[in-house]
Amino acid sequence: MDELVKNRLTEYPDLKLLIDGVWASVDTRASIAVTNPATREVLGFVPVATRQDLQMAVEAASKAFAHWKKRTPLDRSSILRRIADLVRERKDRLAVILTLEQGKTLAESQGELTAVADTFDWMAEEGRRVYGRIVPSRFPNVEQMVIYEPVGVVAALSPWNYPAALGARKVATALAAGCTVVLKPAEETPGIWVALAELCVDAGVPNGVLNLVFGNPSEISDFLLSHPAVKKVSFTGSIPVGLMLAEKAARSLKKITLELGGHSPVFLAEDTKPEHVARLAVASKFRNAGQICHSPTRFFIHSKIYQRFVESFVEGASALRVGNGLHQGVQMGPLANGRRVKAMEDLVADAKQNGSRILTGGERCSDDRGHFWKPTVIEDLSENVRLLREEPFGPIALMIPFDSIEEAVTKANQLSVGLGSFAFTNSISTAKYLQDNVEAGSLSINTFTITPPEVPFGGWKLSGTGSEMGSEGLIEHFNIKTVLRTEV
Repeated sequence: MDELVKNRLTEYPDLKLLIDGVWASVDTRASIAVTNPATREVLGFVPVATRQDLQMAVEAASKAFAHWKKRTPLDRSSILRRIADLVRERKDRLAVILTLEQGKTLAESQGELTAVADTFDWMAEEGRRVYGRIVPSRFPNVEQMVIYEPVGVVAALSPWNYPAALGARKVATALAAGCTVVLKPAEETPGIWVALAELCVDAGVPNGVLNLVFGNPSEISDFLLSHPAVKKVSFTGSIPVGLMLAEKAARSLKKITLELGGHSPVFLAEDTKPEHVARLAVASKFRNAGQICHSPTRFFIHSKIYQRFVESFVEGASALRVGNGLHQGVQMGPLANGRRVKAMEDLVADAKQNGSRILTGGERCSDDRGHFWKPTVIEDLSENVRLLREEPFGPIALMIPFDSIEEAVTKANQLSVGLGSFAFTNSISTAKYLQDNVEAGSLSINTFTITPPEVPFGGWKLSGTGSEMGSEGLIEHFNIKTVLRTEV
């Protein structure tokens, strides 16, 4: 074993459940092995919550809600700010935990944890600004008010690709609103939320306000969505699972926020500097090995600059150093698990069978110890290629030429998903056309930057419903009550 990796392993936490302020280990419970995707070595064993554990977690959250919702917004804000401060203080250790179990580079892990701190900071402030309103009455001596009351217990189900940041969005928003949480992070990446939950306790989060459970995802979601005390569900993950959860939530009319898959288009107009954009695009596309729901994947490039952009992009992708995220100089880590590698193999094989050209990559890396896949660029994509319809969720970029921006937008909008999108142009009219016609929850023009905490993030069509973050995401954690009051 590499000496650096061996030393880092000592920083991985003991994996436990957190229920009503009490930590519960594997003990007599079943467990799931957690492995390092770069080495396939076992990091630890995460306990599987029993039905009794889940019942206790919901009861604890329900009991704690009665007190937490009555804490002043200023009081809750101070706790959330302390969480943000502690994340920044402990960022280096937390980043190691995240890289060990998820695979991304240390620099990417540190960036994700900065986003976690920013999320808690922003919600600490926005939670103080849920004002309600007074509506002028049409009748004399009648007061009309619209007030917001926290919805109650939130079931939060977060994924493995950005486990710290996406879990933080759910927890910070719920706590800022005065709600309590039962959080089920992904079993592939449990360590980061065990460490973050410890940090939340240290920051003063009361017992029962945040509960942490792991186990069989379908069993846990079935339990939480059928429990009458759970009033809201927040899920980030695949479209099929999201549709199933939406159906279950509808049976009891629970509030639900779904952030599901995407297949983000990138539009490059003919007035773009292709070599410059290619450098930015390589960095964005292969961040986290392309395992990002809004990862730029379908590159629609004007035919006049197509060759220049593709050559620059392929050169940059081919030069990326792939390896263990703990090692210095590594620019792309492994895929999170063997399932993702198999998915890349199947998608590339399908593309080849349909006449596509693999310009670089298209295969596993020579290091077979981990789940490594070479950055891949593909062109000459016929309509039958699965990659044009299916999100790869990995380090695969598709090159597609176009002659008119209208043609490119029409092709991009044909899919039933619409999460993120990107565009590069120096033309105000082209930018306005894209802004008005691209069917997606977000559009970044002349940048690959995505939405920060202060603006909402959500999908159109099958990419989800509702929003996370921004004031819009916070308001989704409240029930709205209209009060009319007059004298007797």
